[in-house]
Amino acid sequence: MTRESMLGASKLVAFVPTIDPAKARAFYEGVLGLRLVEDAKPFALVFDANGTMLRVTTVRELVPDPFTVLGWDVERIEATVDKLTAAGVEMLRFEGMNDTEPRGIWTAPSGAKVAWFKDADGNALSVTEFAKAG
Repeated sequence: MTRESMLGASKLVAFVPTIDPAKARAFYEGVLGLRLVEDAKPFALVFDANGTMLRVTTVRELVPDPFTVLGWDVERIEATVDKLTAAGVEMLRFEGMNDTEPRGIWTAPSGAKVAWFKDADGNALSVTEFAKAG
C-alpha cells in the first residue's frame, strides 16, 4: 500500500464523550478557549483545536476512562497550569509521581513535563511540555 492510501496522509479527528453538552461547551470553549465550529444538536459539539477537529459527542451514559483521552503539547507548562488553575481547573495528583510538586507537574524520565486534569464529564486530559532535543 502506498502512503496516499493509508491514514497517515489524512487529518485526524479527535472524539471525547459528554453526557451534558452545555457543561462540556462551557468547559471546552469557556475554560480551555477552543473555538466552537458547530453545535450539531443533539449529536455533538465541534471545536477547532488548533487545526484538529474535536467532536465532543453526546452519549447517554458515561463511565470516564482512568487514562488520558486528550492531551495538548504546550510550550510552557508552568504558565499553562497556572492559567488552568486560575480558571478553576484542579490538577490531578498521583501518589509517587506529582503529589509533592506544587503545581502537580510530573517530570517523566525523558524530561517531558506532564500535568493532568478532568473535563466537566470526568474525562482525563493532559498538557505536556516535551523535552527539547539537544
